Amino acid sequence: MNTNYSENNHLVLVGKIVSEKSYSHEIYGEKFYVFNLEVIRLSSTVDIIPITISERLLTGLDIVIGKKVTVEGQFRSYNNYENERNRLVLTVFAKEINEAEEVEDEKDEVTNEVVLIGYVCKKPIYRQTPFGREIADVLLAVNRAYNKSDYIPSIAWGRNARFCQNMEVGTEVKITGRVQSRTYEKKFEDGTSETRVAYEVSIASMEIVNNDEESEEAEAAV
Repeated sequence: MNTNYSENNHLVLVGKIVSEKSYSHEIYGEKFYVFNLEVIRLSSTVDIIPITISERLLTGLDIVIGKKVTVEGQFRSYNNYENERNRLVLTVFAKEINEAEEVEDEKDEVTNEVVLIGYVCKKPIYRQTPFGREIADVLLAVNRAYNKSDYIPSIAWGRNARFCQNMEVGTEVKITGRVQSRTYEKKFEDGTSETRVAYEVSIASMEIVNNDEESEEAEAAV
């Protein structure tokens, strides 16, 4: 099966840089850095999203606080082993970055869109908020090159939440939405706690992906 990984996982963000870049890691002599990007929703809520970027993309572009940029890339995950605990870390892996043009009305600009095609890898958890709003947590496994996968936490609302609550593990779906950040309190067994930031995809639309080969086999068997 030929897989176009750029179609499986693609996002575009437009926002302002709100931190200096800092060194992250090095792979085969190529250095990578991270910085935070502020992206404003239509509701004026602000998401602070971490960007991981290769030194190759920084040629001729300074990471300066307050600069408005467009980032294209993928929403990725990796496991961070810390204090004998495994923690899922999410970041935007930049494949292209450019200075963004100022627009008269930022509400007319698409500033945060991600498209993912992946597999439901845990039974979706459906619930209702105290105010009666329907919500479902969906964890997607999105294939990447070299037999790797990104595990992306996603949230569905309303009709989408009802749609996915009965999905079986292994169902292939396509979702469109936005990357968002939220803070929460992590409590430990010793009674202490710390404030952490979680990143996830807020689902705007979703559909089940039909496997054409399976459809053809089913038709042939009839």
